[in-house]
Amino acid sequence: MAGHIQDRWYKTEIGSDGKARKVKSDRYGSGLRYRARYVGPDGTEKSKSFPDRQKRLAEKWLANIEADMTRGQYIDPRASRTTFQQFAERWLTAQTTDLTTQIAVETRLRLHAFPRIGTRPLDSFRPSHIQQLVRALEDAPIEGTYARTIYANVRAVLSAAVDDGLLSRNPCSAKSVRPPAIEAGRVIPWLPEQVFAVRGALPDRYRAMTDVGAGCGLRQGEIIGLAEDDALDFESDTLHVVRQVKLIRGKAVFAPPKGNKERDVPLPSSVASAFRDHMDAFKPIPITLPWKRPDGPLITKRLFFTNTAGGIVWRSNFNIQDWKPAIAAAGFIPEPDPGQSYDAAREHGMHALRHFYASVLLDAGESIKAVSEYLGHSDPAMTLRVYAHLMPSSRERARRAVDQVFRQPQKTP
Repeated sequence: MAGHIQDRWYKTEIGSDGKARKVKSDRYGSGLRYRARYVGPDGTEKSKSFPDRQKRLAEKWLANIEADMTRGQYIDPRASRTTFQQFAERWLTAQTTDLTTQIAVETRLRLHAFPRIGTRPLDSFRPSHIQQLVRALEDAPIEGTYARTIYANVRAVLSAAVDDGLLSRNPCSAKSVRPPAIEAGRVIPWLPEQVFAVRGALPDRYRAMTDVGAGCGLRQGEIIGLAEDDALDFESDTLHVVRQVKLIRGKAVFAPPKGNKERDVPLPSSVASAFRDHMDAFKPIPITLPWKRPDGPLITKRLFFTNTAGGIVWRSNFNIQDWKPAIAAAGFIPEPDPGQSYDAAREHGMHALRHFYASVLLDAGESIKAVSEYLGHSDPAMTLRVYAHLMPSSRERARRAVDQVFRQPQKTP
């Protein structure tokens, strides 16, 4: 057995005859009688108390502890009483991902996971608890993809608890547990005339942003971060995507593109011309921002796109004051009544320009691998999942190939 059991109601004394005998202790008849004790793998003593007439239960508990140690599945009973929120908060402080990702994960856990499972001790988790969480996320007024991201964050925390020896198995790994469902939706790219309509409705100083988004597939933050210093190479017709502007706790910073993936994108002559016209009308302005973190080192870049005050283009202001009026003018959303706000139009944000870019390339027969590289995706599989339905059908090519073979004159043996 891994340890021993102490009977608190009796103690051993040596009598006058030199023999040991059991006598009642000062605790006789009060409190829990049996104390099961053992030394854990970390070298410290652990214990658990049991009431009178429960010695056999104490022995069974010790036997299970010994079996768990032998199988390598031992969980410290005290540590496993740590709640999900307590462990998750410690886990967050140890993450080495970029600060924006850490803030996003912390926000999702704080708003959606902690209120539902934050107070539950780690050793009490069962697959049914995760099933209940999934159901609650599916019933909440949030998008399916966001719910699945929350679930993925919860699963990552519980996996870390397993690695730290606080859980024997991640309940999310059970066959009965599935992630939140995602409604099947397909990207519907804009038509060229819709892109031109939005471009024409934007203020002059922002129109070239549409050319870069629809003609080179850049993200909004990457467009805002384009600088005269290192972005354009007119000789090789290449656009270098080396940074973005993003917000961390409300403060703008320069940062590498998403996934820390710098990339080169073909620069069409039409987009190059739009750049030249834009630079003639609006000279690049030096902007100084910290690098990566609000407290990071300051760097200065001459940005192509700036606001009317000569500062960075704040995406929140731009989206509300310039982009939404433009897509309303193009007919994507209705014009609001006086004093009212524009309708939500997530599917018609600037990201729609990236979808347009991908659809044009795929329709022209460009490979999914090349499209993935130009968009800055983590791998071609991601691009395929999003845009597979936009790829030209191979059925007609298959028909032509077979007909070409069968319609050839047959040679007589």
